[in-house]
Amino acid sequence: MEPSLRRNLLGLATFMMIEAAIFMIFIWAPTEQVMGIVQRIFYFHVSCGMTTFLAFFIVFLASILYLWKKDKKWDIVAHASAELGVLFCTLVLLSGPIWARPIWGTWWTWDARLTTSLVLWLIYVAYLMLRSASRGSERRTRFAAVFGIVGFVDVPLVYLSIHWWRTIHPVVIKPSGIGLAPPMLYTFLVSWAAITILYFYLLGLRIRIGKLSEGVEELKAIQYSGV
Repeated sequence: MEPSLRRNLLGLATFMMIEAAIFMIFIWAPTEQVMGIVQRIFYFHVSCGMTTFLAFFIVFLASILYLWKKDKKWDIVAHASAELGVLFCTLVLLSGPIWARPIWGTWWTWDARLTTSLVLWLIYVAYLMLRSASRGSERRTRFAAVFGIVGFVDVPLVYLSIHWWRTIHPVVIKPSGIGLAPPMLYTFLVSWAAITILYFYLLGLRIRIGKLSEGVEELKAIQYSGV
């Protein structure tokens, strides 16, 4: 299958899944009895959070493969996934307070889950800043890869924080299962799938841009060396 056709099909699937998720969130899913309509942000908030974990896991894995195989394509994958991870983590940190304000009575509290999530965002913002400073330096690129691997340590801390420390953050996804009524569960699964497919679609586009940028840099290096 042609790469352009594959991208178009994935883009179409992304559009259809997002449309289905929007319909289920705002029309099909019932309104939660205690929190009311504001609870509907849950489907977006948690889906973005889980996609954030996936994005940073890809950074972790691609960084290991780059250090092992010394193949630049894995560095491009890590960089692309880190940018998307920061994007989705930002959406989590923005949507959370919107949900929290009418329920907790405050936009922000230094809850264990919220604090570790903010630390995670700061870690990978620092990673991107390091990447921008390491352009053209293989040694700094390797250091950025190590940073991306070490930074992933905070991901399990974010997930386990509501189990290890006292927290007011609700626990929906438990080892025993997801504590949702069937219509809400199906809506959440479709929303999660939609955000995940969107991530992979954007990742493919960002990797393509990264490869084109790398090609331009190589052409510049050849041109300058010939001068």
